[in-house]
Amino acid sequence: MKLGILKTGRPPSPCIPLYGTYPDMFRHLLGEEAYGWRTYAADEGELPASPSECDGYLITGSSAGIYEDLPWIAPAEEFLRAAKGKSALVGVCFGHQLMAHAFGAEVIKSPKGWGVGEHEYRVLIREPWMDSDAPIRLPASHQDQVVSLPPGAEVFAASDFTPFAGLVWPDARALSIQPHPEFEPAYAIDLIEHRRDAVYPKDQADRAVASFEAPDDRARVGRWIANFLKVAT
Repeated sequence: MKLGILKTGRPPSPCIPLYGTYPDMFRHLLGEEAYGWRTYAADEGELPASPSECDGYLITGSSAGIYEDLPWIAPAEEFLRAAKGKSALVGVCFGHQLMAHAFGAEVIKSPKGWGVGEHEYRVLIREPWMDSDAPIRLPASHQDQVVSLPPGAEVFAASDFTPFAGLVWPDARALSIQPHPEFEPAYAIDLIEHRRDAVYPKDQADRAVASFEAPDDRARVGRWIANFLKVAT
């Protein structure tokens, strides 16, 4: 299976030598040898010439907001609409928001503020590619949120803070999730420390760092994504 990664952002420069880029993190999560990988720098205007270039596409996180006037966002959404139903699609964080917006949802900078640290999400629907409907615990790092349900989508994961945390389009081979299964705890903590004071107040940063003391479900959700890709391609 050939899997394309639409890179829509990058980690802080000091973190890259330690943890790699976002495409690196996804290849580590899903397995370097599991797919034929190709990365497209969507945030620099590089997109596949057609959806048929890969069997599926994974859309990464980004510090950008859907509502920002950036020249690459509209073409990326246009590509996703063209690929919908033709290639498997998996979006994470910004990728989740980009897919939802491209397919008809509203995405805003939430008045709830930043979601950061390990968050727990209820699993509302047990999809065929899941092992169970037990809750999932994953790193979160976002202030933007999907706030309406796109046509044809179902919510499979939710929390009180993020009601549209996981979306699946059963008839369109598409899946998206707000939290970050690709973030190793060490990277997520470094990202919090990088943004401490400038983005997060000290008490919020302290709580977020402490939340990583409990186990998470990164590997489990990584298997969900791999199972989904097998079914959808």
